Amino acid sequence: MDSVKLAEAIAFAISKESKSPRDLELNHLQTFGREPLGDAIGPLPPRGGATGVIVRRGYVVATWGTPTANEITNSVTKSFLSTVVGLAVDDGRIRNVRDTVAPYVPPIVRARPNGTVFSRDWPGTDKLLMPFDSPHNRTITWDDLLRQVSDWEGTLWGKPEWADRPAQDASTWTTRARKTPGSAYEYNDTRVNVLALAALQVWRRPLPEVLKERIMDPIGASTTWRWYGYDNSWIVLDGREVQSVSGGGHWGGGMVINAWDMARFGLLTLRRGNWGGKQLLSDAWVTQALTPTKVEPTYGYMNWFVNTDRKYVASAPPQAFVHVGAGNNYIYVDPVNDVVAVVRWMDNGQSLNGFVERLLGAIQR
Repeated sequence: MDSVKLAEAIAFAISKESKSPRDLELNHLQTFGREPLGDAIGPLPPRGGATGVIVRRGYVVATWGTPTANEITNSVTKSFLSTVVGLAVDDGRIRNVRDTVAPYVPPIVRARPNGTVFSRDWPGTDKLLMPFDSPHNRTITWDDLLRQVSDWEGTLWGKPEWADRPAQDASTWTTRARKTPGSAYEYNDTRVNVLALAALQVWRRPLPEVLKERIMDPIGASTTWRWYGYDNSWIVLDGREVQSVSGGGHWGGGMVINAWDMARFGLLTLRRGNWGGKQLLSDAWVTQALTPTKVEPTYGYMNWFVNTDRKYVASAPPQAFVHVGAGNNYIYVDPVNDVVAVVRWMDNGQSLNGFVERLLGAIQR
């Protein structure tokens, strides 16, 4: 790689650091916290400055910022969640992603964390969660949830699905007709959290334990990453209280992780689930994760953003894909050029494209 051009790409990334507050609680109040019922219910540790790691052909070629800093990665968490679901499919715990989710999920008993009272969901009961009990929700498949095309209806952890990025016309929030699963894409964190809760029922153990054992330890990740849920997302599972983790930082929580660990995960996905000759995640699952829907051609399984027709990152080859989280947090994965780039706290997607253009321009052979 051309060292001068590589340095220019890094300088560009640093210059495009997000202007949002580094105090992420304050940032929440200015963004998602302004939505209906938008109060934070999970941790929001402060972030640092622009940070990144670049890996080419398995070798670290550049870093900037503080790659060891453990910071919230927002919706990149969704890619870890979909990976845990993929492991359940690989193991046969989920027989087929085309199965409806309802038969896998029994009535769920809520717990009282630290002796506090229940946080009532609306509509619903105080003690039981039955997230797939409505006629519409009983038709939703695992694949629908993974692709964010389910139109799941309801409330979880006090957050109605209509309160996430709500429609301008408030009269439609609770009255609109449901869309057939698979027919419409809507990015929605309540539904992501429903998927996490359903996966917890399949595994019958905390999802961070599964991720650590099956993915993060084998790829040599640090011991400092954490995957959090919400203050009220505790259930009773096989006689113990277990926290159902969140799929992103929309109301706090999700993965708190450093850039090195993100790079290792990106390299695992670049290698199609293989690490050092061992297949941790099946190649078939990676293929599914990289297959978009007709209703959203740049989205595979959460949160694998694909570059169909080079619509997502114009400077990248169409085979490239990106794990994306707000803030912005990116894991750029490029199988054509054998490159993984973690870019943290960049201002927008246009800047990501500018960075990728400069990064790929530094490649000589």
